[in-house]
Amino acid sequence: MTLADFIEADCAGLIDDWANYALVLSQDGSQLTETQLRNSAADILTAIALDMRTPQEAAEQQTKSRGDNPAPRSPFDQVAHQHAEDRLGHGFSINDVVAEFRALRATVLRRWRKTSLGGAAAFEEMIRFNEAIDQVLAESVRHYTYRTDRTRDLFAGVLAHDLRSPLGAILNSGEVLLHDEGLSTAGVRAVAFVQRGAERMKQMVDDLLIFTRTRLGDALPVSFTPQDLGRICSDAVDEVRASYPAAQIDLRIAGNMRGRWDGGRLGQLVVNLLTNAVRYGSAPIAVEAAGDGEQITIVVSNHGNPIPEHALSTLFDPLTRGATPNRSGTAAGMGLGLYICRCIAYAHQGAVSVESSERGTRFTVRLPCSPAAAKMSCQLACDTGARLSLRGLNTAILDSWLRAEAKAHDGAAQPSAIAASGTRCPEEIR
Repeated sequence: MTLADFIEADCAGLIDDWANYALVLSQDGSQLTETQLRNSAADILTAIALDMRTPQEAAEQQTKSRGDNPAPRSPFDQVAHQHAEDRLGHGFSINDVVAEFRALRATVLRRWRKTSLGGAAAFEEMIRFNEAIDQVLAESVRHYTYRTDRTRDLFAGVLAHDLRSPLGAILNSGEVLLHDEGLSTAGVRAVAFVQRGAERMKQMVDDLLIFTRTRLGDALPVSFTPQDLGRICSDAVDEVRASYPAAQIDLRIAGNMRGRWDGGRLGQLVVNLLTNAVRYGSAPIAVEAAGDGEQITIVVSNHGNPIPEHALSTLFDPLTRGATPNRSGTAAGMGLGLYICRCIAYAHQGAVSVESSERGTRFTVRLPCSPAAAKMSCQLACDTGARLSLRGLNTAILDSWLRAEAKAHDGAAQPSAIAASGTRCPEEIR
């Protein structure tokens, strides 16, 4: 009896063993019933048996052995995705998902060994079976990871959004207190500290909102208007000097600095690069901007220890920071600054790159003077109609609400604009 025939003939016994093991893994209070477990196991075993009976060329076998992605319409996709959805929705960890497939593999091979005659043919069937198990496991883990990442990003987006209202209240109250003529010198100093801290928190919240929006598949919102990049760079230098009075920053501007960009976003880009140079580099720090009417080039450079070569490939990835100590002595932040620089450059159809050696570190930004607005939108990273219920969280409702709120507040210059809206997270996802 072939292994595929055995799977079909002994399907009930195999399902019993697997369902019993999965029930042990399921959390107390889980609503994943034995019937659901048995149906999931039956679907996976049927897909595996079908795959094992399908003729396989040498190239396909090599692709599977290397763990490469299967064909776009692989029969494993649907059953693997459904398995991941069920397990995620009922509290299974990623380790539990892997353990389930490990148990299934052992159960099938142990029971089949009692009926198999062995030999080369049986060995080949075991290889084919293991390939199929690995394929459906990989697809299930991939989908599980994707859904957990997306849910985490949605949570972060809601958290960042809800923090903007209290921060707006703090900043506005600080402004009122500073205009109180009866406030003592010590009081003015204390309010100034509060405002600086709140501004720093607001920047972190705004960075987190950008991060979650781009991770959810949205393009960074930009508004192109006539701008003078020389003025933008000068304002950015002044802003960083105000935050880091000891910083030595040299600004050099040459050529035609006019074009159509989002001035606020480009200012944020230059500030982020300069802040990075002040924190992790050493003097002299320079900003060089040059334009020829077609393209603008901005170079932010600093001396100091070079960035390790192994870190360059992930330097613009989110939530990553090098091991270089923070020379300024201030909090290091969330590791989103350079990632946001890349997002801003991309939104302007530009690019940002880095070079680092013993002679210093140079971040180079290249932007067209008139980016095409048509490329500002992008497709969602996944089907927005898909729904996932994770312990009462309806991410479809959460997703649409977060996007609507982000659009409603794009371009709001002050936190008070958010506070005034009074919008709150829907009750369905609280």
